[in-house]
Amino acid sequence: MLSDDLKQTIQGAYREFLNNKSLKPRLGQKLMIANIARTLGSIELDDEGVRETSGHVAVVEAGTGTGKTVAYLLATLPVAKALGKKVVISTATVALQEQIVNKDIPEVLRHSGLHFKVSLAKGRGRYLCLSKLDRILSEVDFATNPTQALYEDEYPQVTAESVKIYQTMVEAMAANKWDGDRDNWAEGVEDEDWQRVTTDHRQCTGRRCANVSSCSFMKARENLGSVDCIVTNHDLVLADLALGGGAILPAPEDTIYIFDEGHHLPDKALNHFAHHSRLLSTGKWLEQSQKPAANLVAEVSGAGQIDRFGEQLPAALLDARQELDKVIPMFQALAEGIDTTAHTPRYRFENGVVPETIRAHSLDIFRAFQRLSELLGKMTKELEESMEDSHCPVPKVDLENAYPLIGTWQSRAEANAELWHSYANPDPEGAVPRARWFTLVEQGGNLDFEVCSSPILAARTLEYGLWNQCCGAVVTSATLTALGRFDRFQMRAGTPSDSSYEAVPSPFQFGEAGVLSVPPQAIDAGNPTDHTNSVIDALPQLLDINAGSLVLFSSRRQMLEVYDGLPRDWQQLVLVQGDRSKQALLDEHKKRIDDGEGSIIFGLASFAEGVDLPGDYCTHVVIAKLPFAVPDDPVEASLSEWIEARGGNAFMEITVPDASVRLVQACGRLLRTESDTGTVTLLDRRIVTKRYGKAILNSLPPFALQISN
Repeated sequence: MLSDDLKQTIQGAYREFLNNKSLKPRLGQKLMIANIARTLGSIELDDEGVRETSGHVAVVEAGTGTGKTVAYLLATLPVAKALGKKVVISTATVALQEQIVNKDIPEVLRHSGLHFKVSLAKGRGRYLCLSKLDRILSEVDFATNPTQALYEDEYPQVTAESVKIYQTMVEAMAANKWDGDRDNWAEGVEDEDWQRVTTDHRQCTGRRCANVSSCSFMKARENLGSVDCIVTNHDLVLADLALGGGAILPAPEDTIYIFDEGHHLPDKALNHFAHHSRLLSTGKWLEQSQKPAANLVAEVSGAGQIDRFGEQLPAALLDARQELDKVIPMFQALAEGIDTTAHTPRYRFENGVVPETIRAHSLDIFRAFQRLSELLGKMTKELEESMEDSHCPVPKVDLENAYPLIGTWQSRAEANAELWHSYANPDPEGAVPRARWFTLVEQGGNLDFEVCSSPILAARTLEYGLWNQCCGAVVTSATLTALGRFDRFQMRAGTPSDSSYEAVPSPFQFGEAGVLSVPPQAIDAGNPTDHTNSVIDALPQLLDINAGSLVLFSSRRQMLEVYDGLPRDWQQLVLVQGDRSKQALLDEHKKRIDDGEGSIIFGLASFAEGVDLPGDYCTHVVIAKLPFAVPDDPVEASLSEWIEARGGNAFMEITVPDASVRLVQACGRLLRTESDTGTVTLLDRRIVTKRYGKAILNSLPPFALQISN
């Protein structure tokens, strides 16, 4: 039970925060603070400091304007301090992560009277690898030396413009004007240029690296042990859990997690535990690695037992390629039935069941890649030990140069082994099946087969790896319920049934500030052609050319068809997603409004969530159709198939609840502050004519309704 001292600390901090900010308490925020404090305050620890009670997870839906960040910080930090635990705040987007670190936490520290240390945690991929940067610039210097005679394939594959960027990075680091964090590089850097000078855990030599004392990642990592609160992202939390927990972030049993934008967590987990590999590209890699492998082993010859393992490497590479070649004709045969004109041509194995012939060959492929991975792992270990051996005859710089390449190969071999293990082993009877499919992709003018496998639910993984292990957790978002219930989120995220589930009220007066309209122009969106034509006719009648509007579509095809069908003078008002970067488009839209002009954004799903256009920037949101999921998504199709096989109704249990969540998110683009007003127009009459429409309508914010017959 929450102690009186903790209760007074939390209430005092909230009171002081409101007074210093000259704010009035918000009912939703007060309820959220109370819910979190009550849930986390009931946690009891054993003599080893490990949680021994249940009911330690708070799931809170809180809309825009509630002040979620302030609520969970004020409620969680005092409890965590009393329990001797760390707080890890995890977000789905960089934008929210930056807002929490740069705005929300400083305000809480300044105005609440609470004292805590905070650090931002990012993966290695966000930091510069000095060893890689040094290596690239050394290779460039060597190649440009007129006394060196090089073959064409020995020249570094780096443009002159990229070299200038790398040299500028070196100068900035030397002058202490940059900390090696990609997000702090003012000029921005293209992905291709950045990937050459960053690393991952397989390629990084860690404490053995000659540049470890100057390593940006290591410096950032060292800060984590001395802070009370760590801000990170869902991907890094999942990566840490996959490594057993405590490898990057504090151990789960020593952590209270806060998952902001928590509705993204299940999908992030699905992506994290999915496997995929391209057949022809992987075969080509195995074939082309023969020569580099021989050269690499020669360069580090004499390091431990590297020669013994290196002698086995060509045969292991060849074996994996030959086993892979055997299955290619089987996929080619299945591909003959694929509609290659489809937006994403793919073949899905029904019920996740792979044909016996492919399954048998998959077992051989798995074993080949497993042997290759184990061999590369042994070579990695030899390199690690040799780097620490002062008597090793191989120069340390050569060992460091070889290590990342071996690590990269091992990661790729491991990924292939995991994929083919999934194809070789059928799902246990009664278990939730995996989705298995392959997609035709164009690569270098040729078609390749991207073979994929994914869980259809992340619930079990999150249950065992996260909820059961952590000391406590808070999950919050504006959209955790579907059709007014938490069932959908619980099924997908696996949160314990004894968790605290609460939806707190929004501070917005929806009935006074907003209108939800289904106008006479809205028709049933079941016929795509007729519906698209109706949208083209409706928009000029509905939109104010002098205002800021957002029109949301469920498909790119319809969005472009509507744009092409509008009169030319209307087209000049429209900014279409895809014509430029998302941020550039939003900046242009805001500039037009600031200059007293009208502006209309045409956007897809990514504009229906996380886009903040307060005040005059958006007074009208038009939603073209109910946002049902694309029917050919292989994971969703497999999930629906599984539910139907168990006697359920996939449309009512999955499709409709998912659409309601997306529609709530889309409606959430209208009111961003308590002073905002405007209209949401839905151009899909199914919301009032279909049986499921009333359930979806009742799940939306309580706007004033204007529904025509």
